[in-house]
Amino acid sequence: MCTSIAMKTNDFYFGRTMDLDYEFHTSVVIMPRNYPIAFRRSRVLRRHNAVIGMATVVDEYPLYAEAANEKGLCMAALNFPDNAAYPDEEDPRRTNVSPFELIHWVLGQCGSVEDARRLLDSTHLVNIPFSDSLPLTPLHWHIADQTCSVALENTRDGLQLYDNPVGVLTNNPAFSFQLTNLSQYMNLISGYPKNCFSDLKGIAPFGQGLGSFGLPGDYSPASRFVKSAWLLLNSVCDKDDPGSLSQFFHLLDSVSVVKGSVLSRQEECDMTTYACCINATRGVYYYKTYGNSQFTAVNLRHEDLESSALRIFPLIVSQQIAWAN
Repeated sequence: MCTSIAMKTNDFYFGRTMDLDYEFHTSVVIMPRNYPIAFRRSRVLRRHNAVIGMATVVDEYPLYAEAANEKGLCMAALNFPDNAAYPDEEDPRRTNVSPFELIHWVLGQCGSVEDARRLLDSTHLVNIPFSDSLPLTPLHWHIADQTCSVALENTRDGLQLYDNPVGVLTNNPAFSFQLTNLSQYMNLISGYPKNCFSDLKGIAPFGQGLGSFGLPGDYSPASRFVKSAWLLLNSVCDKDDPGSLSQFFHLLDSVSVVKGSVLSRQEECDMTTYACCINATRGVYYYKTYGNSQFTAVNLRHEDLESSALRIFPLIVSQQIAWAN
């Protein structure tokens, strides 16, 4: 369970909720231009775009959940169980890349969604786990820049890249269903509703917000897609950075999972362990955690991007409070 959003105001913003029933020890990680990126079936990228995002670092390798590069291209991996399929066979006509390498492969080399389209056209995802103790996770990906979004899915039908005019991605079912499903909610409006029921007198709204009656409120992927899409497409906010940042986190809060409201099959609490917003124009990564609702920021451009060493910023997870007296 996760939701990702791309939003353009004066700057371009990209972020997501991370909804899990376990902790995987993440940090905000900056990968500078000269940090060598090794791939299992391809060349080592010894120089590449600088990248910032949330990752678990294993054997000095950052396994990114979502990230942005210095050129403003963003990418998030979201859970896609029962649909994601990674073939065992390699394709000699294309570059073979494991799913855990894909964010590095795309963000390291591309500066825009169009660059990513061209690169992915010659890319073949292959079933190579990170290690015996870290098998592959079934994923699909949201890729976006300030001009457009796409959704990338690898199923039994192969690698598919979908235009994503909504700028939202959740989980199952497949992305094509999520767009079609929006047709069921064409009646929603943000304004004051009119009586379309009949010409019967006396039928009138009994409160504010009835134009959105029927907007889903549950935590299922399809409902989170509809709710996020409707709120994003009707969003009104100040277009400066503080106003946009505040609005973006309000959008994420609308689909954040409260601990105890969703239980996994193992009876563990699924919850929004963190939510993030990347100002991709300025290279600033903002986040908050379930236990700390205060924003914490890491600025890509405050670091030496010509370095060859990772910069790792552990999460601040205990509640931070700004006292007024």
